[in-house]
Amino acid sequence: METLTNLIVPHPYLAILLFAGVALGLAAVLQAIPFLTHPMRRGKEKISAYESGFEAFDTARRTFDVRFYLVAILFIIFDLEVAFLFPFAMVIQDISWFGFGSVMLFLTVLTIGFVYEWKQGALEWE
Repeated sequence: METLTNLIVPHPYLAILLFAGVALGLAAVLQAIPFLTHPMRRGKEKISAYESGFEAFDTARRTFDVRFYLVAILFIIFDLEVAFLFPFAMVIQDISWFGFGSVMLFLTVLTIGFVYEWKQGALEWE
């Protein structure tokens, strides 16, 4: 007897191929919409200094302040460490006390590192 899944998706990889095709098509459409609907106008705001503090369309041989790199590294570190919590959140009902303790130890080390960086002034922007 054929199951409903076999009737809808006759080949097991067809669903993945369909998903990838829809994702790529949607990405292409969403990237094309701004170019088709909005004219390119360069105004004073468009070419003004934004996040880096430097004027746009200047020489590429400028040095950046080390604070930009520090903030970027801190963001990447904490962003990746928080991403490690997603698998834990998915299996929290099925893990043992040892698994729970391991995750709490991970969060404790993460919190100590964050407090240390905070106390050292790494998050200040002056």
